[in-house]
Amino acid sequence: MFYRLLDLVERVGNKLPHPATLFGLFAAGVVVGSGVLEGFNYVAIHPSTGKEIRAVSLLNGDGLRRIMTTMVTNFTGFAPLGTVLVAMLGVGVAEGSGLISAGLRALVLSAPRRLITLVVVFAGVLSNAASEAGYVILIPLAAIIFLAVGRHPLAGLAAAFAGVSGGYSANLVLGTVDPLLSGITQEVARIIDPGYTVNPAANYYFMMASVALITFLGTWVTEKIVEPRLGEYEGGEKREKMEGLAPVEKKGLLWAALSVVAMTAVILIGLLPENGVLRDPATGDILHSPFLKGIVTVIFVAFLIPGVVYGMVTRSIRNDSDVIHSMGASMKTLGVYIVLVFFAAQFVAYFSWTNVGLITAIQGAEFLRSIGLTGIPLIVAFVFVAAAMNMFMGSASAKWAIMAPIFVPMFMLLGYTPELTQAAYRIGDSCTNLITPMMSYFALIVAFTERYRTDAGIGTLVALMTPYSVIFIVGWTMFLIAWMLLGLPVGPGAELYLGTP
Repeated sequence: MFYRLLDLVERVGNKLPHPATLFGLFAAGVVVGSGVLEGFNYVAIHPSTGKEIRAVSLLNGDGLRRIMTTMVTNFTGFAPLGTVLVAMLGVGVAEGSGLISAGLRALVLSAPRRLITLVVVFAGVLSNAASEAGYVILIPLAAIIFLAVGRHPLAGLAAAFAGVSGGYSANLVLGTVDPLLSGITQEVARIIDPGYTVNPAANYYFMMASVALITFLGTWVTEKIVEPRLGEYEGGEKREKMEGLAPVEKKGLLWAALSVVAMTAVILIGLLPENGVLRDPATGDILHSPFLKGIVTVIFVAFLIPGVVYGMVTRSIRNDSDVIHSMGASMKTLGVYIVLVFFAAQFVAYFSWTNVGLITAIQGAEFLRSIGLTGIPLIVAFVFVAAAMNMFMGSASAKWAIMAPIFVPMFMLLGYTPELTQAAYRIGDSCTNLITPMMSYFALIVAFTERYRTDAGIGTLVALMTPYSVIFIVGWTMFLIAWMLLGLPVGPGAELYLGTP
């Protein structure tokens, strides 16, 4: 029955136009809808500022002028576009030289096949510490690995996507989102307690423990639900040959590995000293350092240099023209994605300008507060509301800036710490990343999917990822309930209840 439901979701979703056309229609719908909503006085009060937020119509002269003058900058300023293009320049060299192919064969031939799914999901969860690296590198790489071992490539893509995006908040190390959310939490907590402080590691214990949970759930869903539904792969993509490595390939991999060691040493020299050049020059911090802000540059160089070294050793790269041609070849594969991004960028921009998403999120939060739930049922309801809001707004910090002023003080008055409220929010925010087109990299994942299924569309990806989203939100919420029943702190100095010693 569940498979039939997913098939229905896929069929209905794929009867929609091409994703690029669909985003164009969405953009047009936002323009028309903004005029209607403004006429109906669609309004909300911002919980942080107290300011009235009204729907802004684009169906007038001002809106038309804004659409015409910003179409180019909407496209060129769309964050995932530059990230993907720059990273793929480096990946193109590594692929063109044969480094990726040789590395995959070495990995597949040496790793136990029964652990491949687990390793892919685990790597996806950890990759969010490196910003966009998981979306750009790991997801397509996982599809190639699964195809190489005779498994369906979309199962590998789904497993990696589940780890990267569904497990977005779980990690063994702190990421850039931790200080961002904790800063908002601290400010609104001071509405109740002016001296309250929330440190960036406020959810570290809970999120570190969640890594094992998400890895297990992602592996189980892939192997028990997703892969059986996909069946045998019958697409046109060729499977990487599993032949042993030639001596020259082994030599090339060795020298490429040495180049990676050398680059790592350079990075550590810039990061480890307190005054390291890759640290934040003002604070000496790593979380807001040039290294993390420039992680895309690191990805580019990390593929470019080993790719060139491998190519020079194996003679697959003989001069600079070979390097440039490899970069050009990688750009050719992104043609459809670039078209799709153009329309997606317009839709996201219009949605933001009209305030429709912001007002919808505020009204949803107000509704939950009006219900009057208490205790664990309130926490659970809050998780699901955060998940629902994620379907309208993709930014974790933007949603938290709206929700925190309502829920953090309310939960504090009920005796729950701001750190617990933040942890519950992060669960809901992560689990629906997999099925919302508002997630910045959703269009990219659709493009990756089309490589292995030419008839794939938004419905294909939503149906593929829905089992993960459902299992993650149920499993992760139950994990939070168990955590609360055990009375464990969610982070260093971050208890569950106010007044706990």
